[in-house]
Amino acid sequence: MSIDFDKLFDDQTDLMVMDEKEAITTSFLIVLNDDHNTFDWVIECLISVCDCTFEQAEQLSMLIHYKGKATVKEGGFEKLRPLKDALCERGLSAIIETEVKS
Repeated sequence: MSIDFDKLFDDQTDLMVMDEKEAITTSFLIVLNDDHNTFDWVIECLISVCDCTFEQAEQLSMLIHYKGKATVKEGGFEKLRPLKDALCERGLSAIIETEVKS
């Protein structure tokens, strides 16, 4: 019985390339709780920067307060970075976490 090693290697290479193409990255804009900002200010910032409705911003501010943090937006890193910077300029604590799924 003979094994065609060239064909075997080609199949593995194709599989590895396919796996790399299937890797998906998603970033999350997370606002952290602090002792400095009021609920009203956090709500105002989420409405103006993240384009949330009042109801969404109010719910997110409650999550931030009681859970210590909340994901306020999801998307590509480059899209979320200006939002994070704008929230930080307004005195909020915000970070971006990126998750890679394959």
